[in-house]
Amino acid sequence: MRRINQVSFVSEELMKAYLELEKGKFEDKKLFDFINRAIDDLKDDPFCGVRIPKRLWPKIYLEKYKVTNLWKYNLPNAWRLTYTLAGNDIKLVSMILE
Repeated sequence: MRRINQVSFVSEELMKAYLELEKGKFEDKKLFDFINRAIDDLKDDPFCGVRIPKRLWPKIYLEKYKVTNLWKYNLPNAWRLTYTLAGNDIKLVSMILE
């Protein structure tokens, strides 16, 4: 049985901010491209990021999102994408937090 990997955003506001990057200045468009590449990579392998130790998790993630795991995907130019994984054996969702 093949696992289904999906990527989604934690909120509508975050998704809108991501989509707005495509309409922005050169730097914004580059960041949009970097995030697109990260999304493709996460669809292929949700574990491609770096797992963040629990002691380093921001309290807001625990309080607001109730995360049970936290990962980061390093983007060029010192940007990073943080995400958490949720799902079961068949469906795994990478939820972009920031």
